[in-house]
Amino acid sequence: MNPCLEPGCPGSYEDGWCNVCGSPEPLQVVAAQPAPVAAPDATPPTSQHAPPDGSAPVGADEAPDTSGPASGAPQVATPAPGQTRQAVDAATVRRQRAQAAVRRSKLGMGLTQVPPVPPSDPTQAVMTDPQVPEDRRVCPNCGADVGRAAGEAGGRQQGFCPQCRAPYSFTPKLSPGDLVAGQYEVVGALAHGGMGWIYLGRDRNVSDRWVVLKGLLNTGDADALDAAVAEQQFLAQVKHPLIVEIYNVVTHEGDAYTVMEYVGGTSLKQMLKQRLQTAGGYHPFPVDQALAYVLETLPALGHLHDLGLLYCDFKPDNLIQEGDGVKLIDLGGVRRQDDLESPIYGTVGYQAPEVAQVGPSVASDIYTIGRTLCVLTFEFRGYQTEFVDSLPPASEVPAFVEHDAFYRLVARCCAPDPNDRFLTVEELRSQMVGVLRQVVATASDHAATMSAHSAVFEAPVPTAETLSWWELPELKRDDTDPMLDWISSLPTGDPVAQHAALVRATEQTPEVLLARARAGIRTGQQAWLDQAVSGLLAEDPWDWRASWVRGLWALSQAGTEPERARAAGQNAAGHLAAVRDAVPGEIAPRLALALASELGGYARAAELDYARAWRTDAAYVAPAAFGLHRVRLGRGDVDGAIAALDSVPASSRAHPRARWLRAELLRRRGSLADLRESVHAVSRLTLDPKQRAQFNVTIYQQALERVGKDGPKPDWKLGEVPVTSDALNRALEKEYRFLADYTPDPLERAELIDRANAVRPWSWT
Repeated sequence: MNPCLEPGCPGSYEDGWCNVCGSPEPLQVVAAQPAPVAAPDATPPTSQHAPPDGSAPVGADEAPDTSGPASGAPQVATPAPGQTRQAVDAATVRRQRAQAAVRRSKLGMGLTQVPPVPPSDPTQAVMTDPQVPEDRRVCPNCGADVGRAAGEAGGRQQGFCPQCRAPYSFTPKLSPGDLVAGQYEVVGALAHGGMGWIYLGRDRNVSDRWVVLKGLLNTGDADALDAAVAEQQFLAQVKHPLIVEIYNVVTHEGDAYTVMEYVGGTSLKQMLKQRLQTAGGYHPFPVDQALAYVLETLPALGHLHDLGLLYCDFKPDNLIQEGDGVKLIDLGGVRRQDDLESPIYGTVGYQAPEVAQVGPSVASDIYTIGRTLCVLTFEFRGYQTEFVDSLPPASEVPAFVEHDAFYRLVARCCAPDPNDRFLTVEELRSQMVGVLRQVVATASDHAATMSAHSAVFEAPVPTAETLSWWELPELKRDDTDPMLDWISSLPTGDPVAQHAALVRATEQTPEVLLARARAGIRTGQQAWLDQAVSGLLAEDPWDWRASWVRGLWALSQAGTEPERARAAGQNAAGHLAAVRDAVPGEIAPRLALALASELGGYARAAELDYARAWRTDAAYVAPAAFGLHRVRLGRGDVDGAIAALDSVPASSRAHPRARWLRAELLRRRGSLADLRESVHAVSRLTLDPKQRAQFNVTIYQQALERVGKDGPKPDWKLGEVPVTSDALNRALEKEYRFLADYTPDPLERAELIDRANAVRPWSWT
């Protein structure tokens, strides 16, 4: 086997695919032949990609004919005139790997890359000796241990529960060759789950397609059988490309079976086991890859919620990657949201703590998503025991330490109080996309070049190096608010008059209350703000926008006195941290919290949040870069401050200011190389003549001091001025006289002329 070519992957290619990361083997390149044909016995790779329409994978008997030349066979490359064989080899490999990269881009919205998983041969998954391990044999009625070994004798596969006397059986009821409902031929048993045995079969009425037959529990009772069949027939109406399709519900010899689409590929649980075996220890998915998997399935979960259904059992076992897509399988736990009587199916360690008392809900489904992300990204020891209803300390989890936004996303999904979780799957999905952007950006040392859409914040428009509360991103208006058009019609010039009109509004909607809060901040009226916030929280106690406007109010009270600014920043940080926790995928709260931390004296925290915003979203690069400049300069890191200013894009309105500050920092460092670069940077800026002359005076004075210490450099120039004492003095004289002409004060003008005369070089006349 050839070793995998993916960087850092320890795997090898088997049947054209890496047995660890799943990447395709590069096409082979063979020597040129006069007549390029494939060898008669050439065998193409056996694995196939999932069809683009999301249908079931091609079955073994539907495989393409391999008797002649095939697209998967080794390719023959002939060098062009003047092209070497090595160049052809390299070009072919690069093209193949580029194509593979494109295929891996589908998961994670193109933000990251996830290796594809080829569909597996269904027959390879059939158990040769279907047995349920003794430690997994429990009574389907009361959950007691059954079928365990007594002495030297092995445990019984079937019998009666010693606790409740209910019958149990772990022997498959269907055998290979059985024909169920006159249509589905059983191939063999695939696995034993909570609902009984699962079988692989072929649909003899529909092109021999692969199907999965899953038995239903409690079918010994006729009424229970009818109810179970009716429920599964209802689920058969659920159609979504990311949800395994239920084809039929049939009965056979008194038992009911659900007939489902066969989904090839590998479950995330199996992939975790493979990673563990390969690494020789627990080896979780990278955080970005885990987020990509879950993001792919959230539309399916949202679709179920829109239909009034709950999934109840979201976990790695029920997510299967096939090709470059992920599907949600096993609808055995699905129930209606208003169903208060049916049994509740779930898995210990994933199920929300309130389910046992109040039943499942959308909030409990979101809880299972958070727990799944935990299991995928770190070794979650004790998740079914010690931490069955909680998360381990963030400081003990590398994924949480490295990715702060990821921790806050998981923490909100798994909040003990259901009201503290995300309200909908769509809200969670929006924030998860933002968190994925932040996670991917963590690996970058460069400023972001792409902007992301936010559903709740406008993008900032920075114009200077300072950042004040009114320059922070604004909340987007809610287009569904019935008072929005009326608010837009109010005059904006007088906030006092505007507030008076808002108080008299016919309906105090959230947008009216937010407008009242903004008017209170603009005019310094805390009572107005408090009244508006009270109204918001009375409508919805979990409305994080109340914390946002409170944070803005605190920032507006900073003033210029250091102690007052510090107190205001510390007060604002508490409110803005609550906003960050509520919407962890948004960058605006990060920028605002960085400003509050900077004012409050938390320089390290400020730098971290400025850096997160700077790396993640191009719209935030300029204000975040200025923040990094201030924080780094405050601790004496001039090089870091210059690097931050260099990242302000030329398209930004703040770019000229960044170039000026950069030139000033270079000038302050004082070496001739720095002075030369500073002059070059300023030469590109549009400055008023007096400002440019003042800058030149300072530069030439510093250069003269440096020449006095290090000697002249006649081959160097500051702009057009050679770096010699004579040339610099003449240039300095010229700038002094220019400034004198622009100075209306006679005394100041006389002083500038005296300076010009003092630096004028001696000349013989």
